[in-house]
Amino acid sequence: MSEGKPLVGVDIGATSIKVVQLKETRKGLSLFRMGYCALEPQTIVDRHVMNSQAVVDGLRRAFADAKIKQREVALSVSGQSVISRKITVPIMTTAELDEQIQWEAENHIPFDIKDVNVDYEVLRRRADAGQMDLLLVAAKRDEINDYVQIAKQAKLKPMVVDIDAFTIQNLFEYNRGLAPDQTFAIINVGATQASINVVSRGASAFTRDITNGGNFFTEQIVKQVGVPFEQAEDMKIQASQPQSAGVLPPKVFQVIDSACDTLAGEIQRSLDFFLATSGEERISRIFLTGGTANLPQLVNAIERRSPVPAEVMQPLERIPIEKEIDQQALAPRASQLSVALGLAMRKSKEKRA
Repeated sequence: MSEGKPLVGVDIGATSIKVVQLKETRKGLSLFRMGYCALEPQTIVDRHVMNSQAVVDGLRRAFADAKIKQREVALSVSGQSVISRKITVPIMTTAELDEQIQWEAENHIPFDIKDVNVDYEVLRRRADAGQMDLLLVAAKRDEINDYVQIAKQAKLKPMVVDIDAFTIQNLFEYNRGLAPDQTFAIINVGATQASINVVSRGASAFTRDITNGGNFFTEQIVKQVGVPFEQAEDMKIQASQPQSAGVLPPKVFQVIDSACDTLAGEIQRSLDFFLATSGEERISRIFLTGGTANLPQLVNAIERRSPVPAEVMQPLERIPIEKEIDQQALAPRASQLSVALGLAMRKSKEKRA
């Protein structure tokens, strides 16, 4: 549950910064401001900031270009420094759980408990069994602190640090709702990783980050077609357009098909692992978002590997766009806004249910 002032969503990604400010209206949320700043290669590597000043400058530029004056922001982290586990504990009060959670975390988190921030969410109380199911989340303190300090250097005020997969789940719930009787996967395919979140009975049941994303596709085009990275990136984007068949060399499509099959295979192995260890019988649907999700070849590859349908969720499905937004600037970026939009739905005060 949340209350207070809506925050500005700040997504510091591997190749770019996206910032979003939403407006609350009588009909719901609308997109009020959007800022974007590309980052130079190697600025962020494996979610570790290698050039903090470049990120600080990028944040300042994105906020200035978008004319966002609000300083209170929500940030997110992901990757190998984040662990989430579904655990079961005896039923207890919130106060008792707050005291006990560190001890529970030590049994389930493969990090030194002194090096992580731990949080939880109650998924279900089962009074008949005297137990409650929790989603336990731990994130390395050093990485959180790096992002928080960078935001502060950019004169921002971080109020919330979330996990990428959960911010996208918030956005999905706003756009589509969460069916209480279904198990499905939401996959965000970013530049350097694909984040998988399996949602079961209205709550996250499994998360995993795959270290392959859109850059993997581009790098394969560079290697096999023999063009510079920037040209390969343009080719990849063109390949998502229906009219590209007669424009691009056939080799580009062969490379993309192969890369899609590789990523689809990694996704399916993760989903198979979830099914094998969770007791769930099936996943009913796969939803894709992120810039690389626009490649129809990826949707096709996932459907070939999986017995369930896959579809692309556009982040702005139910979020209208205010007149302040530059539509020309938004168009090529809209599919990349899932994390920033989910973060912008957070508010300055949080309280447990």
